[in-house]
Amino acid sequence: MSLAVLHSRALSGMEAPPVSVEVHLANGLPAFTIVGLPETEVKESKDRVRAALLNARFEFPQRRITVNLAPADLPKESGRFDLPIALGILVASGQVPGDKLKDLEFAGELALTGELRAIRGALAMTFKAHGDRRAFVLPAPSATEAALVADARVHPATNLLQVCAFLAGREALPPLATAEVQATPPAQVADFVEVKGQAQAKRALEVAAAGGHSVLMVGPPGTGKTMLAARFAGILPPMTDAEALEAAAVQSLNGSFRVERWKQRPYRSPHHTASGVALVGGGGNPRPGEISLAHHGVLFLDELPEFDRSVLEVLREPLESGRITISRAARQADFPAEFQLVGAMNPCPCGYLGHYLNKCRCTPDQVARYRGRISGPLLDRIDLQFEVPAVPQLELVKAAGGESSATIRERVTLARALQIARQGMPNSKLGPKDIDRLCAPDSAGEALLKSAISRMGLSARAYHRVLKVARTIADLAGRADITGSDIAEAIQYRKMDKGTP
Repeated sequence: MSLAVLHSRALSGMEAPPVSVEVHLANGLPAFTIVGLPETEVKESKDRVRAALLNARFEFPQRRITVNLAPADLPKESGRFDLPIALGILVASGQVPGDKLKDLEFAGELALTGELRAIRGALAMTFKAHGDRRAFVLPAPSATEAALVADARVHPATNLLQVCAFLAGREALPPLATAEVQATPPAQVADFVEVKGQAQAKRALEVAAAGGHSVLMVGPPGTGKTMLAARFAGILPPMTDAEALEAAAVQSLNGSFRVERWKQRPYRSPHHTASGVALVGGGGNPRPGEISLAHHGVLFLDELPEFDRSVLEVLREPLESGRITISRAARQADFPAEFQLVGAMNPCPCGYLGHYLNKCRCTPDQVARYRGRISGPLLDRIDLQFEVPAVPQLELVKAAGGESSATIRERVTLARALQIARQGMPNSKLGPKDIDRLCAPDSAGEALLKSAISRMGLSARAYHRVLKVARTIADLAGRADITGSDIAEAIQYRKMDKGTP
């Protein structure tokens, strides 16, 4: 046989389109050509494949070798095509039988010794391969994450010789069971019980976790804003299988997924020098940014006004839609971005405006310019904006107390389950029609809300967000109706609308 056809996958955003690896051996002067829009990493596979075959004691054909990666108009990148190219050469030259190829897909980067190295995007590719009813042969390090796809057949391999022995029927490659992967114990996370004081901030974060709301914490340095944010993911409801798989697939595209963090909410905290591309994603072959890597988890932006304003503005669309579309001249990629934004900022440039002990040195103009770095449209999209005041000295010397993250998470989980049963989504995702139907307050709450609109100048979006937060507060209390107290508490979480954080 002088022709072999194998199946593999490319990556295009969240999609994993199929790629046929066609290898043809012809008479003529020895040559090795790869066609089908390969990028540099794929072109370099010629040298890796040649060395791997020779070191594995196979014969490298001294013929004209042509490798076609179809479809030709789909860009191919990374070293994941090393394994199918090497196997294609062996099958086409008759050194390995090709009877099993039609039911298998292959991906893996080859070392010069013939060992298989991990690849990124294994989970996303396996999910698509499973839909085509084919098993996937992958490097052992990548097979572990790929086996998280329920009922997928994933065969882990450590080197090229092992795969060849499997194709020849001389050695078995037992599929990796999903249950073995899910048995990994979760890592220890920071606990709310360690935070001293800040009862109001803890309550606000509980409301945010229950309804999936975005948060902005305002307070002087050292009051615990970062500490609270680091523990926020620990009170979110447990991830469903679908959420965990989708979040893991996004992280797999970037090579950052770790099996030991399976079903743990992502927590991303980029530095304030991050660019807009780092947040939303991009590149010639678009990859997910921080907002997508935080999918179904938490995106914490510390020192929010220190971010470039143009960078912060890119958050506006994904905060509303839960998705981000990256468009380039040659291609377009769509990534999920359903994250909970947690922002933190000082009340003024020096940080001590309103502090009970330290004196603020900022002028009103400096304070206004500092707060003006965050645009009104972005603030409108942040549901809860509240103060995190300095902790009194007497409170600091006391032993840490209060509720644990597990206790808070139980209430949050019950409230979220109530929302899913009622409307099929968290309260933060409710549309205008749903808000009119589900978030109507009683007479006292309606009067209070009308007063707040006139005194605080709430926009239509802010008005709707107050109602959604009030709905969440009522859900935490187990009430079907929204009362005046629920509206009053929700209004208290719009500090920036009052102009005095």
